[in-house]
Amino acid sequence: MQGKRSAIAALLVAASLGVAACGSSDEETDTGAAAATEASTAAADTSTAAADTADAGGDCATKADEALAALSSGEVLSKGPNGEPAVPAADITLTDEELQQIQDKKATAALVMHFGGNDWTNAQVAGAKAQFEKMGVEVIAVTQADGKADKQVNDLETVMAKKPDVILSIPIDPTATASAYEKAAQAGTKIVFLDLPAKGMEAGTDYVSVVSADNYGNGVASAHLLARAIDCEGDVGAVHFADASSYAVQQRWQAFQDTLANDYPDMKIVEDEDVNAPDFAGDSEKGVSAILTKHPDVKGIWAFFDVPAEGAKQAVQANGSSQPITTVDLGLNVAVDIASGGLIKGLGAQLPYDQGVTEAMLAGYALLDKEAPPYVALPPLPVDQANVLEAWEQVYHSDPPKELADAADG
Repeated sequence: MQGKRSAIAALLVAASLGVAACGSSDEETDTGAAAATEASTAAADTSTAAADTADAGGDCATKADEALAALSSGEVLSKGPNGEPAVPAADITLTDEELQQIQDKKATAALVMHFGGNDWTNAQVAGAKAQFEKMGVEVIAVTQADGKADKQVNDLETVMAKKPDVILSIPIDPTATASAYEKAAQAGTKIVFLDLPAKGMEAGTDYVSVVSADNYGNGVASAHLLARAIDCEGDVGAVHFADASSYAVQQRWQAFQDTLANDYPDMKIVEDEDVNAPDFAGDSEKGVSAILTKHPDVKGIWAFFDVPAEGAKQAVQANGSSQPITTVDLGLNVAVDIASGGLIKGLGAQLPYDQGVTEAMLAGYALLDKEAPPYVALPPLPVDQANVLEAWEQVYHSDPPKELADAADG
């Protein structure tokens, strides 16, 4: 079986290489729910052939592996926050002539992030900076708001004093920060949003585009990976973000639930716990401990991104049990655990470096007055022990850290 999983993993990486977190108002929540329904239908269609194949052989691992391989086609399951169809990131291009035109403008850019110091943010910033350098755009500010909306508003005001031509930003709270983004747009600064726009702003008028990972697709991947780890049956627990308006993250949670309902009727979510910022790991540890106390026979745990997954791991270890865990986002700590055969068995990975590159290119579209699609997304990348090193290179465009390489070597 390990050989088969290695082959499947190789297929996933190769196919993914071939193709190239967030809130809402009540109205946006309605459109987001419709988008999630469409994504659920697409995910169910994607898994049909895999399910039929597996039913014939009765093999849980085959069913999950076939479904994971289907995700590598490059199709994006997510819709935009307002129900927009996704344009693949691979379709965003600049010619040599366009690059020269941007370079001649000697433009400036600022990156206004929600959190800092984590692998995802670092990769986003690195990808954007690399592309801006190619475009001759000077990055004059990089800020991070520690998950606080009021700080992000202050960051935007401070950045705007420098009069950047473009801003790349992910709103912490799209309602509380909306007026600050609107002021920036009214001042003539071009804005490219990560994951979702600020409330009340319109693509093509108030901002350039939204660029996101396929959060729904990555949630689907994490569900199939957990199913494979527990032989496609049994009770499971989950921890998810308490902020129900966080569109990108809630897509993952919805996808996990939909995939179990569509593909794994013998798996049941018996308990789920809310997790709050900023102590995602600590809240997750408490939540999973509560699940294990109430339901000691649960067979697996799902977490909505890598930091809560670390908290879930601590809870399982403290409990003296060994429930497998799956999640979304390839952080170093979870990557090491996957590579070493630990409790975290796999995840759906975003491509934050490539996302940063795409965001910077769309900023270039704005500088050229080139029409941009309202929603651009990058495909999901399933990751397990067999392909974690290759996935790291694809996600971060760098060699795996020694700690990860050593864990993979055993």
